Amino acid sequence: MNHLRNQILLLRVRSSSTSLSPLSPLHRLFSSSTAAASIAAEPFAVEDYLVTTCGLTGDQARKAAKTLSRLRSPSKPDAAVAFLSGLGLSRSGIAAAVAADPRLLCADVEKNLAKRVAELGELGISRSQIARLIPLARQSFRSSSLATNLGFWLPVLGSFENVLMALKANGAILGSDVEKVVKPNLALLQQCGIHVCDFPHTRLPTVLCRPPNHVQEAVARIDEFGVPQYSPVFRNALVPFAYQNKEKLAAKIGVLEMFGWSEDDLSMTMRKGPVVMNMSVERLRKNVEFLTRDVKLETRYIARRPIMISYSLERRLLPRHRLLRFLSAKGLLDGELDFYSAVALTEKKFLDKFVHSCKCSIADPANAYASSFVGDVL
Repeated sequence: MNHLRNQILLLRVRSSSTSLSPLSPLHRLFSSSTAAASIAAEPFAVEDYLVTTCGLTGDQARKAAKTLSRLRSPSKPDAAVAFLSGLGLSRSGIAAAVAADPRLLCADVEKNLAKRVAELGELGISRSQIARLIPLARQSFRSSSLATNLGFWLPVLGSFENVLMALKANGAILGSDVEKVVKPNLALLQQCGIHVCDFPHTRLPTVLCRPPNHVQEAVARIDEFGVPQYSPVFRNALVPFAYQNKEKLAAKIGVLEMFGWSEDDLSMTMRKGPVVMNMSVERLRKNVEFLTRDVKLETRYIARRPIMISYSLERRLLPRHRLLRFLSAKGLLDGELDFYSAVALTEKKFLDKFVHSCKCSIADPANAYASSFVGDVL
């Protein structure tokens, strides 16, 4: 009996020792499961991935990571990066593409990216061309309408290179609704006697991709200023008038009216230099204030030469005005000077005429001109 009891105790000890041994299969399984769980629990560092794998800068990565907050694994991003690399995109190209469209990393390679490439291939677009297109197309590259839209723009803009240039100016053109937006705008321009070949290919999409009602309002507003629809000025005016909302345009016209522009002056300005409508309200105000208050030009004079409103105040208008005032005080100007004639000159011609040919110590006018670039503008 004692012998049997001893045998039972011995078996219990061995059993207990085995179950607690670090070498036991059960313990090894438990340990490996714990380690796997620990690894799985570690979050996917999206920002680090964007910097180290995709080549984004820190600022770009922080911005892009906000749209990838649900990304929990590098599996899809790895596949997307490998696909882009295989397509011929360099590291900088991949960085540009991901910065422009971070969700590109979440796209299914087979169901989306490869399909888009195949569709573009049917249009005759080569893989190297596609590699150049992706960073510019942004989220439009993932759209099922990509090939259809590109197929529309190619003949409109004339070539694939022109499409790329247009995308650099307006990255949203491949995402615009061709049937509901672009074609109605194109028909309206044709009614105005404007053909697509009349527009620079970088500016045409800006007009064609705007909501049709905005373009219609722009045409009506430009008509009110008496600008002929068939004229180059009308085309130039369409871009700022179609792109900006009524409130912004009204604010800019209000600035001109504040400085004494009459209806006739406004019409003159729009007919001769609608480019002023591209300026910000604050810059427009500062430039007009300088021309009327400091240079003491009359509004009618400016309205007939509105291009000078668009010149840089800091680098052109102010320095040249100060030099001309300096030369006038020294009696070094022959006759009465036309201010517009002076500021319209290129920098080289201006220096040749008013600095290098000055009949006095060359240091005086040169120093006066150089000092105009230093200090407060107004």
